[in-house]
Amino acid sequence: MAVSRTLPEPDAATRVGLRQVLVVLCATEITSWGVLYYAFPVLAGKITTATGWPTAAITAALSASQLVAALIGIPVGRRLDRHGPRGVMTAGSLLAVPAVVAVAYAPNLACFLAAWLLVGVAMGAVLYPPAFAALTRWHGPNRIRALTVLTLAAGLASTVFAPLTAWLSTWLDWRGTYLVLGGILAVITIPGHWFGLRVPWPPRPPVEAQHAHAANPGQVARSRSFVVLAVALSMAAFATFAVVVNLVPLLGERGVGTGIAAVALGLGGAGQVAGRLGYATLTARTSIRTRTALILLAMAATTALLGMLTSVPALIAAAILAGMARGVFTLLQATAITDRWGATHYGRLMGLLSAPLTITMALAPFAGAALANLLDGYATTFLLLGAITVGAAALSLASTPRTS
Repeated sequence: MAVSRTLPEPDAATRVGLRQVLVVLCATEITSWGVLYYAFPVLAGKITTATGWPTAAITAALSASQLVAALIGIPVGRRLDRHGPRGVMTAGSLLAVPAVVAVAYAPNLACFLAAWLLVGVAMGAVLYPPAFAALTRWHGPNRIRALTVLTLAAGLASTVFAPLTAWLSTWLDWRGTYLVLGGILAVITIPGHWFGLRVPWPPRPPVEAQHAHAANPGQVARSRSFVVLAVALSMAAFATFAVVVNLVPLLGERGVGTGIAAVALGLGGAGQVAGRLGYATLTARTSIRTRTALILLAMAATTALLGMLTSVPALIAAAILAGMARGVFTLLQATAITDRWGATHYGRLMGLLSAPLTITMALAPFAGAALANLLDGYATTFLLLGAITVGAAALSLASTPRTS
């Protein structure tokens, strides 16, 4: 078994390189999320109008891409642990560009779906999990600060690309808009990943004394605590993404106009940024077990509030609070592995943990709408989603290895 030792402090040149890496990943994550994910909901209506393809079918294409991303993330995590992010993230960008072009030129629904499956492969190599793994290894003990900066920046993806996509679509059709976005993706992410991630990949961190139980990643992945963590976070991810997608319909059910509902949704996004700012303080003052349960309970409470409140100001305030809880949840996911099992096998374990989360996130939009139909309304649905998250919080109490 490897023994714990103190790694040398990075020299000045390495510190400059690490700052460059962080800036590059902030830029590429904003662009990748913006083009590969957030442009779609803006263009979905125009795609349906122009092609006659059912909205449910084209939305299913996006969900299918996320399912593919979940599966691809597992081998990507293994490779990244060994060789670093430069090759795999550059390859993902090189694939993403022709995949977006294929979406733009899709002559029929079957080709459209196939193109989105290619987009899913690219997503698995360029979105959060590989970026989290890169910063966790490169920044070591300063990883929480780096991860916070990255998620704060990437939280602006919808802020930047939703209006940009809408503006482009006033001048171009949806196909032309995707071609322009594909060009932006190529210009920023391909050279960014290839030239910006050239900092030497550090050796695999030694197993620390407090994480001696994590020397064998296969054993960790089969352990009760890892399986419980995956289930708990997947339940919470399902509920919170169902809330995001169905917030506007809920507000509409309460008599809130579409314009105000959109503002509430946007303020929830701003709440995500605010919530992430306090994560470092939270980690310093709470244990792993307490922190995980508190964040999930906060998500449950804000989701239930949205289902119970009726006044517009109160609903908007609850949407902001829900956004704050959701923002902290992203960082909880990013640090869940290192908090419990250290950074030695982060890429591999993160790929395995992210797969079920991504799958539940992909299913959440359809499941949320189906539950609303089954329960005769979104208010009851949000109460149920809150109860599911309470269950996730309860499960999370068993997700921490006793030796952590």
